[in-house]
Parts: sequence; structure tokens; C-alpha cells
Amino acid sequence: MGPFPFAYSVPWFPMHVVVFPFDLFGSAGTGAGARLLGDAVHEILDDTDRETRPCRADALRGTVRVTELDFDALPDVTGWRKRGRQTARSALKRGEFVLWLGGNHLAALPVLEELGAGTLVVQFDAHLDVYAFHDNKEELSHGNFLTHFEVPRPRLVNVGHRDLFLTPEEIGRTFETVYPAWDVAADVGRVAGELNARAKAAKRVWIDLDCDAFDPAVLPAVAEPLPFGLLPPTFLALFEAVWAGNVIGMSVTEFDPGRDVRDASLNLLGWLVEHTLLKAATRRP
Repeated sequence: MGPFPFAYSVPWFPMHVVVFPFDLFGSAGTGAGARLLGDAVHEILDDTDRETRPCRADALRGTVRVTELDFDALPDVTGWRKRGRQTARSALKRGEFVLWLGGNHLAALPVLEELGAGTLVVQFDAHLDVYAFHDNKEELSHGNFLTHFEVPRPRLVNVGHRDLFLTPEEIGRTFETVYPAWDVAADVGRVAGELNARAKAAKRVWIDLDCDAFDPAVLPAVAEPLPFGLLPPTFLALFEAVWAGNVIGMSVTEFDPGRDVRDASLNLLGWLVEHTLLKAATRRP
């Protein structure tokens, strides 16, 4: 089934958090990260309900619903992609802002397939996920899933990759453009400006965060860390630049809490999740 027309009316639940802890075919353990971030969302909402003084978080009251999927039974596992697409389709069709908390990066595939070719996806990721080297499988995995779309891909822009082997020709088959970590480090202002222009020109924008986009010094809880990653102030500047467009949702994947150090990764991602929900809530008319 292909993409659908998007609704723009304000629905009963303006924001929809989907916990999709799929972590097969790479990065086992990240499913626990999706659940942990889902718990953080519940804590945010509970804290908001307990607050009696007026605050910015009031915008979250009654505006967020949470759907948590599991993969405890064989039918759930074998139908993971179909279940994901159905969940994403329902949320997006209602016009909800979707926060998709996935296990490994492959968990983002169902929602990306539902976005349609007209959506600009800005991916923050250390890896380009189009690998076809001698030691990579041809079958679908979290390292090549961008080559396995069942429908036309959305427009893809990568920010922060540190891949050194892929050729420009290989990259250009999948990505509209890429901003590797060395370009971001050289001139973050230029990159932010170009992302801002692309986002404003796009009809719809989706932000896709693979947690290894961050430098492992600040977010160590990933399965395949690479050095020279994005630092939080740089990421935030780029995130804000993209937010100038019509951002309809965001996916967060590849958080493995078993690799965390003193909850540094959880604290960073928990703050980002709350920041994103508040931005989505307060921009609504």
C-alpha cells in the first residue's frame, strides 16, 4: 500500500508517541532503549499532571497519546514491518505530530515508507546505511535498509556521517545531499543555513535521529560508535534550523542503555524528547 494524503486539521490527540522496540538484524539491545525512552515520556506526562502552577508543560496536558508495541510473539516479529506501517499510517493520517521511538535504525523503516516521496527526511546519522561491501549481507539489515524500500523513498539528506569508504556515486543513488561531520565542523553556520532553506522549501519534513550521530564522548550508549561526532550545541543548532520547516515528526533509534555511562545518554535523549514534544505542542494554533 502506498503513501496517503496528509490531513492538516488539528485532531483529538495532536501528538502521538509510538514506542517501537524492534531490534532484530542488528544492534540487539536497542529495543530496551526504545522502552526506556517510552518510560521517560510517561514520566514527563506524569510530572506535568502533578504540577499545579502554570508552566510551559501545560501544553502537553491531554495532547499526547502513547502507543507501545511489543515483539514477544512470533506473529508480532514476522509482521513487524506491516504493523509498523499500519501504526505510522494511522497516526500520520490523523494529522498528529509523531515521535517514533525505535530500537535499531531499521525500526524507522516502516514510518519512513509511509512518508511518501514528497517528504524531506533529514537524517542525523554516523552511517549512511547503504552498505554493499564484501562483508555485508544483501538481505535487509539495519546497515543497508535504505536500499530496501517497498515504495518510493522520501527525499533523504544526511547530516553528520563519518563514512570514509563509500564513493560519491554510491551515496548519490540514495541521498539528495550529505553533510559529513568534517563539513559540519568546518562551517556549522553554512550547513545550518542550507538545511534551513531546504526545510522551508519542503512541503513536509521528518527528522530521523540515529543516536550514533552524536560523539560517543557525550552519548556512549550505541552499538557502533564512531569518533568526531556531533556535540550537543552543534546538533541543537542544526535541529533548530530544520525545525523552521513543516516538521511532521521525528524518529529516535539506536539507543542501547546497556552501554550507557552514568546515564549520560539517557539524560541527553530524555531532554531532547521533552524539548521536541514541547516545541511540537507550543507551535500548534
